[in-house]
Amino acid sequence: MQLTILGTTSMVPTKDRNHYANFIKHETEGLLIDCGEGTQRQLRLADLKLTDVTHLLITHLHGDHVLGVPGLMQSLASGDYTHTLKIFGPKGTERFIANLLKTFIFDKRIEYEVKDIEKDGTIFTTKTLKVKAIHLDHSVTSVGYRIIENDRRKMNMGYLKKHNIPEGPLMGELQRGKDIVVDGMTILVDKATTIVKGRVLGIIPDTMICKGCYDIAKDADLLLSESTYTSEYEDKATEHKHLTALQAAQIASQAGAKRLVLTHFSARYKTTEDIEKDAKLAFEHTVCAADLMKFKV
Repeated sequence: MQLTILGTTSMVPTKDRNHYANFIKHETEGLLIDCGEGTQRQLRLADLKLTDVTHLLITHLHGDHVLGVPGLMQSLASGDYTHTLKIFGPKGTERFIANLLKTFIFDKRIEYEVKDIEKDGTIFTTKTLKVKAIHLDHSVTSVGYRIIENDRRKMNMGYLKKHNIPEGPLMGELQRGKDIVVDGMTILVDKATTIVKGRVLGIIPDTMICKGCYDIAKDADLLLSESTYTSEYEDKATEHKHLTALQAAQIASQAGAKRLVLTHFSARYKTTEDIEKDAKLAFEHTVCAADLMKFKV
């Protein structure tokens, strides 16, 4: 699973930071988390194809997170897009997309499906992962996401070689968790394979501290969290229902996350040095994202 940071600013873009968006590539799936203004260009700068987007997961309907959606849909329609774009977002997303299509003139349209997220839980699964949505506490309805890889089985090649198990369909049966029979002998899947736990990527968008933050961050291999301000401006963060870098780090530490990547910075910060320093007071394994950075999860 690879995470590409497409934009790291908050409400106002800067010359170095585009509006908020992130792209997650996992085998044949491409999950775009939000689509701020300029996201299409950021995808190209990151050497990613627009047509790789299979799902659009909207966190909330503030403009800095969704103003790029009509342009994305128009470009997909004009290109060779063969998917049905699956769109998920908080309550009101279905109406938002319908209004977009009434507001702008589209010469062509893509196939798409929209689903409002009414409650916490799994919103979809694929052959290789599942995605959970968890409500947060922002000035408008906001949801974060947990992207969870399925557990997989790793072949015990020494054991298989010892018992002369050939590559092919029999190994496929083992990978599906089934015992097999070879030359009259039963090969137990639990001896022939070991279970490798799937990786977890947590996404905390705009919010103030709430239970949902900890649910998203719990034991995450990588946690991507908003950190609009340093703790010097905690009062302002509370007023606008955002997190400080220190608060994001405390969530990561208390929830058992392994790595923390900070994003969604106020335009007041010319560099992220103070933001990272603030977070490392509580969680050493922290880095501040920059536009077009890539992380392997």
